[in-house]
Amino acid sequence: MVSPRLRRAAVAWAQTAYRVSQRRACRALDVERTAVRYQPRRDPATALRRRLHELAVTRLTFGSRRLHTPLHRDGIVINYKRVHRLYVEEDVQLKPRHRRRRKPATLRAPRTMPTQPNERWAMDFMHDVLQNGRAIRVFAPVDECTRECVALRAAVGFKVSDVAAFLFTAGAPRGGLPAVVQCDNGTEFTSTAPDHWAYWNQVGLDFSRLGQPFENCACKAFNGSPDESVSR
Repeated sequence: MVSPRLRRAAVAWAQTAYRVSQRRACRALDVERTAVRYQPRRDPATALRRRLHELAVTRLTFGSRRLHTPLHRDGIVINYKRVHRLYVEEDVQLKPRHRRRRKPATLRAPRTMPTQPNERWAMDFMHDVLQNGRAIRVFAPVDECTRECVALRAAVGFKVSDVAAFLFTAGAPRGGLPAVVQCDNGTEFTSTAPDHWAYWNQVGLDFSRLGQPFENCACKAFNGSPDESVSR
């Protein structure tokens, strides 16, 4: 017996099994009575636990370390270790995956169709091969209202930070960024860097449901004909 919880449990069992007082049970098991009679005075953190549940429901793929960031954004000054302890106590941790199909990055809200330009963008990658056989990727955000390609960027590979930087550059000549950006659940869009970029620029990321590529139809239609896309 090492932890106080196990010591208290052993004393309670001895009292019930042998019908002795707490004093005699503690003396027999060599346990301090103060450890048995101690009542914790820790703050139950009801509001913090409720907020942790809300974030765990909407951020389905976030663990305790990533949930610490939105709590900090809410103005809650808390140590990461305490977040992890509450995360485990509330049983909101990610469950082991038994199927190959991944969870979406966030709980998907009902979509609203754009009514004016620069209100909602969609982004995805195109893949192509150069004449020398080298594969490239083309990042092509599209305005869902006008179906206009906001910009094109081709590269052999894209870092996660490159996506956020390129979106910020694409919004400058259009007078600002959209309110919502539609994307799939690729790692380029679900990682920490795009999440920070969306928060600080007040842009919502709307992730498509897994197995439903038609939800990002603007990009799929634009990327369906690469020759036409480049001419646009």
